[in-house]
Amino acid sequence: MTSNVFVHPTANVSPQAHIGTGTKVWINVQIREEAHIGAGCILSKDVYVDHSVKIGDRCKIQNSVSVYHGVEIGNDVFVGPNVVFTNDRVPRAFNADWKITSTRIAHGASLGANCTIVCGVTVGEYAMVAAGSVVTRDVPPYTLVMGNPARAVAKVDKAGNRLPAGEPQ
Repeated sequence: MTSNVFVHPTANVSPQAHIGTGTKVWINVQIREEAHIGAGCILSKDVYVDHSVKIGDRCKIQNSVSVYHGVEIGNDVFVGPNVVFTNDRVPRAFNADWKITSTRIAHGASLGANCTIVCGVTVGEYAMVAAGSVVTRDVPPYTLVMGNPARAVAKVDKAGNRLPAGEPQ
């Protein structure tokens, strides 16, 4: 672990985890071995980071999010409370052929509260996923998606503002 990292006394951080300078790890967070968390991140109450997960710099992961093995989060990503990531397309309690399906959240993306990101998708740069949405396929960069299943409804700029139809980012 790097210097200048705040770890709340109730957090459980593996000595084999890599945590960047200035990151804050709050109440009841668990970070597993070989997880890589960038600099300047905030991991809020009850966050779980599975082994070998990669989280970029300046990410904010809010309460009660589990980031499972196979998920990679880029820099400057916002993950709202209770976001759900999956990592298995055919979940079974016991499966000898179990395989992780990777998921990628690109630089600057924003995931709204209670959305579900089904494994195997990429959420593009600066894309926004509306609260409660279920993402079942790739989200293009600078796109706002919403619904179940999530569908594109608008283009957005880097700040998340909707753009008029046809306007470049």
